Amino acid sequence: MAISGRFVALLAVAIVPTVLLGTGWAGLAWAGVVVVAAGLDVLLAADLARVRVERRMPRLARRDTAADGTLVLANDGSRRLRGVVRDMWEPSAGHAPRRLRMDVPSGERRTARMRFAPFRRGRRTTAGVAVRAFGPLGLGARQRVLHAPAELVVTPPFRSRRHLPSRLARLRELDGETTLQLRGHGTEFDSLRDYVRGDDVRSIDWRATARRQDLVVRTWRPERDRRVIVVVDAGRAGAGRVDDEPRLDTFIESALLLGALAAAAGDRVDLAVLDDAVRGRVHGATRTDVVQRFGETLALAEPGLAATDWSTVPALVDSVTTSRAFVVLVSSLDSVGASADLLAVLPRLARRHAVVVTSVTDPTVERMARGALEPTDDGPGRRGGRAPFLPDRAERDVYRRAAAERTLLDADGVADVARRAGVEVVRAAPEQVPPLVADAYIRAKATGRL
Repeated sequence: MAISGRFVALLAVAIVPTVLLGTGWAGLAWAGVVVVAAGLDVLLAADLARVRVERRMPRLARRDTAADGTLVLANDGSRRLRGVVRDMWEPSAGHAPRRLRMDVPSGERRTARMRFAPFRRGRRTTAGVAVRAFGPLGLGARQRVLHAPAELVVTPPFRSRRHLPSRLARLRELDGETTLQLRGHGTEFDSLRDYVRGDDVRSIDWRATARRQDLVVRTWRPERDRRVIVVVDAGRAGAGRVDDEPRLDTFIESALLLGALAAAAGDRVDLAVLDDAVRGRVHGATRTDVVQRFGETLALAEPGLAATDWSTVPALVDSVTTSRAFVVLVSSLDSVGASADLLAVLPRLARRHAVVVTSVTDPTVERMARGALEPTDDGPGRRGGRAPFLPDRAERDVYRRAAAERTLLDADGVADVARRAGVEVVRAAPEQVPPLVADAYIRAKATGRL
């Protein structure tokens, strides 16, 4: 049972006769009448056991983007339902309105529109719908949670989508679909055309030349149907925060952009989310569903504190293809100690595949190394003189710059080790990593490494 504000207000009226008559009997009598009326009101309220809830809502929604759904309340009872409905979603689902007033006559149903604006990716759930049915007087109500479980998978925002048109245009140039011709790229035969000054004589087709009595050359295009394998690090490297976002968000954006680009180029794209075990796989994504399938899998990825088991990556790649592939390890190279396991598998991968490794830099550390950060407050206890246990501001700035330089030098050293192993390292700030990974893929196709 629940009571309304009207019930409380009527009870408060009992104070008036108590004060005027100087006795509490009149107030008690009034309170008794109000309580009895509320009890009768509850008895006359709709039977919530005869109320059904139905949902019509999308299974997927993109973070920071609104999605619409509907909530249907069906009254199969004999009494009118006058109530307040609250859908019990997690707060991060961003659903609105939080409460709905609904009036459903007997034997009818009413539909309410819900809007979701989730601000966290992942799986958002609801346990049910809380319904409070008031009687005709609006004093008391029956209350019950109706079983109506549902879930909404919130996919990543895919902010790097804005880089996709320019990279697709460059792919079309490589593929000969635009008027611009890039000679000498690719290994798959495309067509024959007349020889022009500057063409490579090795591309002359002598049989076609003999038939046409004029020089004819072959044109080539990047091969299609190649394998692109993206491994996203969901271990401790992804848990570090850069600019108030976990590195894993940058890893996800890079995987989404590369997946969409490679699928549009006609290549087969596979995804693996890895920490100390494989947490998610996407195999055989097509051009039309690669973003959705990648987003659905990556939406459930959460950075953990376990060390990523990079030793399983060669076997993971072999399980996808035994041919040469373009393998992207979306992680971060920070120091030799933290990246030792990753560095150990790179030579084995690079012998058979074209490998790219990402490294996310922290702009704050770079500014600190340049001395561009504002000095912090000296802290408490400095007004009356310098505390003997605290260095002064200049000394602390020197320590900060030295620590930042040490961090950057460690990252440079690890990147050099990776390059000597035969892999390409993409090292940049978070917002620059996804387009640079896409550029590395385009270079691999242009030079025939893929």
